[in-house]
Amino acid sequence: METHAQVVVIGGGVVGCSILYHLAKHGWSDVVLLERNELTSGSSWHAAGVIHTINSDPNIARLQGYTIKLYKELEDLTGQSCGIHRPGGIYLASTPERLDYLRQERAKARYMGLETDFISLEHARELNPLIDPTKYLGALFEPVDGHVDPSGVTHAYAKGARHYGAKVFRQCPVIETRPRRDGGWDVVTPRGTLHAEIVVNAAGLWAREVGRLAGIDLPVQPMEHHYLITEAIPEIEAHGREVAVTVDYEGNAYTRQEHQGLLLGTYETNCVPWAVDGTPLDFGHELLQDDLSRVTERLETAFERMPAIGRAGIKKVVNGPFTFGPDGNPLIGPVPGLKNYWTAVGVMAGFCQGGGVGLCMAEWMIEGEPSVDVWGMDIARFGEFATRDWGRIKSAENYSRRFILTYPNETLPAGRRQKTTALYDRLAAKGAVMGVSHGLEHALWFAPSPAEAQETPTFRRSNAFPYVAAEVRAVREAVGMIEIANYAKHQVKGPGAEAFLDRVLANRLPKVGRLTLTPILTAKGKLYGDLTVARLDAETFWLFGSGAAQNMHRCWFERHLPQTGVIYNNTSDALHGLAIAGPLSRDLLQRVTREDVSSSGLRFRDIRHMVVGGVPAIVARVSFSGELGYEIYVAPHFQVALYEALSEAGADPTLRVYGGRALMSMRLEKNWGVWTLDFRPDFTVAESGLDAYVAFDKPAEFIGREAALAERERGPSKRLVTLVVDTKDVDCVSDEPIFDGRECVGYVTSGGYGHTVGRSLAMGYVPTPLAADGTKLRVELLGEFYDAVVTAQPLYDPDGVRMRN
Repeated sequence: METHAQVVVIGGGVVGCSILYHLAKHGWSDVVLLERNELTSGSSWHAAGVIHTINSDPNIARLQGYTIKLYKELEDLTGQSCGIHRPGGIYLASTPERLDYLRQERAKARYMGLETDFISLEHARELNPLIDPTKYLGALFEPVDGHVDPSGVTHAYAKGARHYGAKVFRQCPVIETRPRRDGGWDVVTPRGTLHAEIVVNAAGLWAREVGRLAGIDLPVQPMEHHYLITEAIPEIEAHGREVAVTVDYEGNAYTRQEHQGLLLGTYETNCVPWAVDGTPLDFGHELLQDDLSRVTERLETAFERMPAIGRAGIKKVVNGPFTFGPDGNPLIGPVPGLKNYWTAVGVMAGFCQGGGVGLCMAEWMIEGEPSVDVWGMDIARFGEFATRDWGRIKSAENYSRRFILTYPNETLPAGRRQKTTALYDRLAAKGAVMGVSHGLEHALWFAPSPAEAQETPTFRRSNAFPYVAAEVRAVREAVGMIEIANYAKHQVKGPGAEAFLDRVLANRLPKVGRLTLTPILTAKGKLYGDLTVARLDAETFWLFGSGAAQNMHRCWFERHLPQTGVIYNNTSDALHGLAIAGPLSRDLLQRVTREDVSSSGLRFRDIRHMVVGGVPAIVARVSFSGELGYEIYVAPHFQVALYEALSEAGADPTLRVYGGRALMSMRLEKNWGVWTLDFRPDFTVAESGLDAYVAFDKPAEFIGREAALAERERGPSKRLVTLVVDTKDVDCVSDEPIFDGRECVGYVTSGGYGHTVGRSLAMGYVPTPLAADGTKLRVELLGEFYDAVVTAQPLYDPDGVRMRN
């Protein structure tokens, strides 16, 4: 056996084999896969093998499309059959709400270049003669959907990897993974020890056990899953061609043809987490005891909607475990705080996503970044809050809701209050409707009372609309207060801090007592962050940004950290606080501090240590609302005292607590984008407009400078714009296509209603020639087309006078 490898992949299922294949294909041939048993042991061998492109995350949908197209290439390379069947896929809706969802999915498909489109119910029955069209309102058809042979696909990946020089060792369980001083790992097996520069945990059902060998607990959970295979069905035998793969959302069932019968699977509500305390090490090609009583209700619904199934005999029942993540998406990428340790776990749709996961992992390791934004799969979207117990609860919730509609304004109930601030109960008593960001509860908006603190899930404007409007009005006319514990705070200090940040940040660093906005760029000039950097003294910097992306940015800083001279800490949980904003915010702040906070005493973009409300604080004169405002950061144990001091001092003038929805409305009125939506690694710094905050001429050579300069010289092909959309009762959220005439030219990245200006607003990317002020476009929203016009200047306070006074 080998003694050294550039990468050791642990796990011989479809995901591990795909990663090995892509690494070797992209030029890293010194790579090894270790499989404890035989390839496909665990979940891969008993998977239904259904392949489809539809996914709520467009980038994951793109990667699923890549995976499907890859199978023919694998067959041609290896001669190994993947058992490809592509009869197309039908997605059926039987409620108006589900039909709206399918309209959204069809809209996304337009800008992704997919052929997904609606077909008549009569046409749907021609593709699947088993369905009763009277049970449905609409059908979406995806021509590339189908199914593959799980074993054939997995072995094709392995064979392709060997073709490019990789090695596969079966019957070789991993006993230990020990970190080395050189940053690599010793991977111990019964057949010897491998020195790996990088370890990849792709262990599927055993991902938790392999993770614990490295000292981490992964929040994934194996779930029992039933599907059954029927005897031959006369309608299928008479059909003459393969029946289309079919998903009936309200029926909670998926089907595909199996010989002359049908495979029918379902995700039951009373689901069963399997092997909660750990996957048995001797488990392999076994199945679990079936329990059809758990899926009886689902089967009865399926029989009602596809009567021929109810008349057919059951040939086989399969109950096998497969691993779910807390939100249903994979957990891939470098593990924060663990050098050279990567995961690719929780890939429950391995035969849809395995190829895309392998591609992204290979690009990420070899080139330093994947070719598309994989935030929806990045393990960094979770943090310490994602414990094993929390992961089990959320994974079970996600499993049971697999075919249940989740609305864009809906927050799910399981695993809540995992992280709260000291103000949680006080805000709840004021009627706060809470959301969650990186595990932390935060107020979205405030109802008149706790009893009314519920939001109706909808694709259209909800019952929150008038209350959010009132919160916006309070900020614009007087003063509002919002908790900012869910912002990320990174501290960088030491004698080498300035040089380090000058390299990883694209803008100039501020002087002591000042702050500035700066992008983070990848080597290819893509966006990797937009942060506010503050300098408290010569060697101490604070960086404020997206709370959801805090571990992503932690990984970035740790990856580029020098050996000595710099100390980095993610201090997000050590620094909470409150922000106040509005024309009366200065008066309020002056009431609770002895410091001079006049316009000249605390200038726009100043930051300093102060005592506020009797407690030590860091105060920054900056506001994301577009109004005069201040962010006041304190240690969590001072949060209540600060809140009480501001509340008491703000009783006259009236102070109103507001939530994140109001803040998002106000930032849209200012044409300001946000991270994970308008700003993300899919876009370059020039496309996003953040090149205005890049100091191309600063002495320090910063990451991404050459790529950004090259783009600056040729000009970006597309730009981020704000659109005023002519709607009445519905607003854009994200991923809606933008049209110039009949041509789809771009898509919306975020949207909402501007309560001050009284207009529906959206941000999105369009070709540069269409980014000019006044350009008339259209947006498709829930199947309808709405006129939209580009507005180059913010509709509210375009010169920014109010926040600078």
